[in-house]
Amino acid sequence: MSLRPRPAPRPDRRRRAAGAAVAAATVLLATACSLPGSGPDPEAAAERVARALAAGDLAEVAVVGDRARAQEGLEQVLAGTAVLGEPAVDVGEVEESDGTVEARLTWRWETGEDDWTYRTTATLEESVREGQDAWALRWTPAVVEPSLRGDEVLAASPVAPERGRVLGRGDSVLVEPRPVVRVGIDKQGVRRADAVASARELAGLVDVDPAAYAAQVRAAGDRAFVEAIVLRAGDLGAGVRDRVEALTGGRLVDDELPLAPTREFAAALLGGVGPATAEIVEESDGRVVPGDEVGTSGLQLRYDARLLGRRGVTVSAAGGEGEPRELFATDPVAGQDLETTLDPRLQRLAEATLVGVGPAAALVALQPSTGDLLVAANGPGSEGYATATIGRYAPGSTYKVVTSLALLRAGVAPGDPVECPATLDVDGRDFENYDDYPASGLGRITLEDAVASSCNTAFIGARDQVSGEDLTRAAEALGLGVDRDLGFPAYLGQAGPEDPDAQGETGAAADLIGQGSVLASPLAMAAVVASVQEGSTVVPRLLPALDPPEVDPAEPLRADEAASLRQLLRAVVERGSGSALADLPGAPVLAKTGTAEFGDAEPLETHAWMVAAQGDLAVAVFVERGASGSSTAGPLLRAFLAGAGQG
Repeated sequence: MSLRPRPAPRPDRRRRAAGAAVAAATVLLATACSLPGSGPDPEAAAERVARALAAGDLAEVAVVGDRARAQEGLEQVLAGTAVLGEPAVDVGEVEESDGTVEARLTWRWETGEDDWTYRTTATLEESVREGQDAWALRWTPAVVEPSLRGDEVLAASPVAPERGRVLGRGDSVLVEPRPVVRVGIDKQGVRRADAVASARELAGLVDVDPAAYAAQVRAAGDRAFVEAIVLRAGDLGAGVRDRVEALTGGRLVDDELPLAPTREFAAALLGGVGPATAEIVEESDGRVVPGDEVGTSGLQLRYDARLLGRRGVTVSAAGGEGEPRELFATDPVAGQDLETTLDPRLQRLAEATLVGVGPAAALVALQPSTGDLLVAANGPGSEGYATATIGRYAPGSTYKVVTSLALLRAGVAPGDPVECPATLDVDGRDFENYDDYPASGLGRITLEDAVASSCNTAFIGARDQVSGEDLTRAAEALGLGVDRDLGFPAYLGQAGPEDPDAQGETGAAADLIGQGSVLASPLAMAAVVASVQEGSTVVPRLLPALDPPEVDPAEPLRADEAASLRQLLRAVVERGSGSALADLPGAPVLAKTGTAEFGDAEPLETHAWMVAAQGDLAVAVFVERGASGSSTAGPLLRAFLAGAGQG
């Protein structure tokens, strides 16, 4: 604060320096509390006024005249400045003269790079407040903004920036402004009863809850437009526009919103954009104001600050006799684009592949050479849940890829013999193979045959050769079970129990075949098969601009281990449960099927899995309820690979 020294009292201002008689001295003593030279500090008074003006509350300062009227005037002047937030008001020079103080105030409103800054003058008069001397503010709107005249007030309006786009592979545009229609009831000039009746009828036309929407319309102001739903322009059914507009108060407003090519396109991953909620506004620390369109889920929410850009603002003096006068304006700054690795062609292919699947389902595709996430598709049965990236399910026999690596490290080669009995007792529990397991695959077979036919008992029978720690290290080498921040919600699996000592022998046996405590997402299983194909740990990557997470497995995947795993998974296609993929054109296909029991129903329900790799493409398909990996997930994976056309 810049303060000028307070001037010395002038001889003509109440105090006289002439020789004092006793009577004069008595008068001075009796009135000393009202003398400016001995009264309150004007600098301190100016500081209090500045704080009160910034807060919009005059309760703690003296005011000349009617305090309530001054407070009302201040509130009216500031009512239209919500978009600007609270100003900073600093005190500059303070001059005292003839019973008044003039304080120079600097106002600063944060509007981005170019803050709105200007100066005003607050005039304070001598006053007595509650028996004490005080400097009282002489209220006038010009204290807030020097050019305000008469009944003028400040009116600040946000100017929305252009939101950044979400891009896909090859700079393809995934999300950009697309036409929408806001459907609702405009209550202006409509009787409340008519508006409510129209609301119920409109709700039936656009398939929203009639009672809830009618209650919204009833509670809204008399001039409000109450939105029922926002539809893509192409989703407005034939004749619906005419029927809505025929309703009393029915209205359709054409607009634009950042949208993907279709409603379903990577919806759970990309997320949505909508009006800022009160919670979002409160948590944004001024970055978001009511009326802003912001990210509400997915990437749109996590990277909203980048995509939103910076709004502009226009401040006017309004409410007087003339037209509003512009006092200040800043231009909006467009948001930045967000680049992703999603491949729009493959994403659409995956979604078309899953469109007829009733249960929750997902298809994930990675590029092994880069880790790029090309596809994260969820079927309609997922009902908006991100099954592909955050689903947590027992992976069943697809996890035998991990167990196979642990066995290879224990010294078991693909051609070495293993025992595959029809059943195997572990601590009183019988483990068996799947119902239609071929009889020819029982007995003494090779590890390669055990993987090809997916013999459960062979892997459980080898439990003395690998420990829980061996499995955890093998899973880590294949990209599963390590918590990493990938820049988007992602679950990379759990390779074993948090407390191995509490698991028990049967639980440890179940882990070997992808049940028990083992969990994975389709994303995690795609990383497993991608790591086998690439020959090193593959970590999924969606955002090229994000620094990649560190990859440092305790025991990294070796080239010879990866080659042996590829041999095992190729056998699945050549003569095992993945033979339906054998005739696909192009590069050789590696695969592994999986079926995992879950729930308490009798008979137990099963998850259906299949993972595969062909060329520079690794895929995981999951169906929450299915007959088996080969019969339920297999045809979906085949259709996708055939459409992807890997050479």
